[in-house]
Amino acid sequence: MQAFGLRTHAWNTAWRSLLLLAGFPLLLAIMAFGVGLIFAADQQNIDRAFRETLRNLPWLYLVACGAAAVWFAIAWVAHNRILDWATGAHPVTRAEEPRLWNLLENLCISRGMRMPRLAVIETPAMNAYAAGLTRDKGAVTVTRGLMNALDDRELAAVLAHELAHIRNGDARLGLIAAVFVGVISLGFDSMTRGRRLARAGGATRDEGGGWRVSGNSRNTGWAALIGVLMISLAWLLATALRMALSRNREFLADAGAVELTSDPDAMISALRKVEGNAEMPEVSPQVRALFLEDASDNALSSLMATHPPIASRVEALVKFAGGRDPGRIERAAIEDTPAWAQQAASDDATVQIPPGALPGMPLPVPAPWWQGPAQGGAPPGQAAPPPASPWGKRG
Repeated sequence: MQAFGLRTHAWNTAWRSLLLLAGFPLLLAIMAFGVGLIFAADQQNIDRAFRETLRNLPWLYLVACGAAAVWFAIAWVAHNRILDWATGAHPVTRAEEPRLWNLLENLCISRGMRMPRLAVIETPAMNAYAAGLTRDKGAVTVTRGLMNALDDRELAAVLAHELAHIRNGDARLGLIAAVFVGVISLGFDSMTRGRRLARAGGATRDEGGGWRVSGNSRNTGWAALIGVLMISLAWLLATALRMALSRNREFLADAGAVELTSDPDAMISALRKVEGNAEMPEVSPQVRALFLEDASDNALSSLMATHPPIASRVEALVKFAGGRDPGRIERAAIEDTPAWAQQAASDDATVQIPPGALPGMPLPVPAPWWQGPAQGGAPPGQAAPPPASPWGKRG
């Protein structure tokens, strides 16, 4: 039942994302209609302005779509380079980061995915993000603080979360949403910064260089005002839709990480460690929307936040994946990460016989890879104890 619940949760989230994405072309049409009203506001009355706008709407919509296509082409070519520049990330190799590389490679092999480009941001903050507009050109970036704070199970869960973003095409969806919002914002900015509204309303310059409105042009002024209000409405709704789309994709990636690792406890524990330690104010808010967590969302309303609260994400994993919530983990507890968690995943997990041991003494059995390397020696003939869990012993 838990697997069924997790899969149903993922399907419902994906369906909501498609519905949200379908709203952007409609909002682009509303923006184009508003721009048309402003251009047609020099007609004699508001009825003629609306008829003129309806007649010009097809080519206005094509112009808006053309601008979106140009923006999308630029982002398609330089997407990863722009993000590296904005975040200060640098690519790494297996030799430089063997633990991180091998954890990601194991996850890719398990799903038959191409190994994405791996990069690191040198910051103590705990965060990560995925980029790439196709599965074959994906990229995963993590911070140094995240690598140092999480054990192998938790770090694998975060990497699986980012791989789920790539598998689900979230970077592509996010780019499409950002381009639509950008085009609508461009229309909004161009109309609010210019003097077209004043001129369309019959305004003329007075002797002092200011603007005054003629009393014979009230109808045309109303047409321009309606156009500006439509553009403003389209911009607000597009921004809210983009945020809602981003929140849905985070829930979906959490479910994908659990499906990939079969370890909901590790994903929950990673989220609890990241909670309150993800601040990166030096990065643009548009880029932070891609992150595993954006701490600045805590000060925003639920409609304008790009990420759901950590508590909501943990609650969903407990409900649909059967995970266990250890509660918030303070930074001091995170810094007490055992030494084995910092070992490279490529290290030999075999435990050597301690000096002075008798020949033929049974070796301790290493723990499975998802629990980290074995914890030192164990009594003869017994398996090495597993690492301590923040939830205590299983019942």
